[in-house]
Amino acid sequence: MLKIAYHPIYKHPLPKGHRFPMEKYDLLPQQLLYEGTCTTENFFEPKIPNNKHFFSVHDPEYFFELLNITLPQKAARKIGFPLSEVLIEREMIIADGTIKASEFALQYGITMNIAGGTHHAFSNRGEAFCMLNDQAIGAKYLQNKGLVSKVLVVDLDVHQGNGTAEIFGNDSSVFTFSMHGKSNYPFVKEKSDLDIALENNTKDDKYLSTLKNTLPKLILQEKPDFIYYLCGVDVLETDKLGKLALTVEGCKERDYFVLQTCFNNKIPVMCSMGGGYSKDINIIVNAHANTFRLAQEIYF
Repeated sequence: MLKIAYHPIYKHPLPKGHRFPMEKYDLLPQQLLYEGTCTTENFFEPKIPNNKHFFSVHDPEYFFELLNITLPQKAARKIGFPLSEVLIEREMIIADGTIKASEFALQYGITMNIAGGTHHAFSNRGEAFCMLNDQAIGAKYLQNKGLVSKVLVVDLDVHQGNGTAEIFGNDSSVFTFSMHGKSNYPFVKEKSDLDIALENNTKDDKYLSTLKNTLPKLILQEKPDFIYYLCGVDVLETDKLGKLALTVEGCKERDYFVLQTCFNNKIPVMCSMGGGYSKDINIIVNAHANTFRLAQEIYF
């Protein structure tokens, strides 16, 4: 069964006019249930995990400043959300969704988190709507429990996974691969193990040929036991914060190739949804829903 992490807290109230499309976290599960891609049995509700899981990735001082809402004003501003106890609780629950989904992926081959993909969270700071790096936390959780050895992070969000790159900069047990817009945020990039920076207005053909020429070689080279896939839909030509030019079909083909490659190689994969900022919320929800539809089609 396709196990999906979801909690009502994922949809967090924001000031009117805020550019983050929080409503997608309600609309996406509703759409999956409405169309019959999933039933209520597919979903599980994460909780607040033990703090020790955060300390394998994040500096305790930063974590407790976050928890107690005592971050310096400049650091808090970089996160982009008004800080509150409920917001931090939400972030911790998202991370638990990825932790639990990681274990389910070992059992079922693939799992998803309706939220997550918080790849701009560094070991000691947050930025760009990210505070705790869910996939980094999940990776170290699996490794610390002795469940996996080598992890590959496949980050196909339009923005570079700068926080993930920093966290694993000196950790050869996690290989970080980020394919992103060259001139997109972050404007000062970190160094992933492999970065592919794409020119503005990169279309389906170029994007897909680059991916198809890269991922199988990486798997052959690194021989991962587990893959984290960050499948942001901000690569779409309609996206307000992205500068690439993929169609919804091209984005779907991207997901199909990644998931089919994981399936063919018998490598468990955990998917966090990442970003999506198209003006029309229906485009965001449909593009995200395609990832779940493909997971069901390929694995179940």
